[in-house]
Amino acid sequence: MARNAWGTLGRDQRGTGSNGLGEPGAARHRKSKRDTIQGITDASIRRLARRSGVKRISATIYDETRGVVKTFLESVIRDAVVYTEHAQRKTVTSIDVVHALKRQGRVLYGSGS
Repeated sequence: MARNAWGTLGRDQRGTGSNGLGEPGAARHRKSKRDTIQGITDASIRRLARRSGVKRISATIYDETRGVVKTFLESVIRDAVVYTEHAQRKTVTSIDVVHALKRQGRVLYGSGS
């Protein structure tokens, strides 16, 4: 790797960092793949329960809640994608989600028409 007179890389050379400049290769610390539904943490489920007035939560509730949220989101996203494809677009817009929720009987106000 050629360096200029000051010992730094020129504008057209590459460094050795994993994120910025550098040769393509594996980064040192890779994020391990995990089920994305686990992104809904126990703490976030607990906060939602507290907001609705629940005082104490059983340990088995967390996985059950994740399952319910996953099926709900799958159905809403499926309907929203149908609206998007019908309009011959590739981007799901917020109004597609509003229409999908309305179709399922869950009207959402304040988001467009």
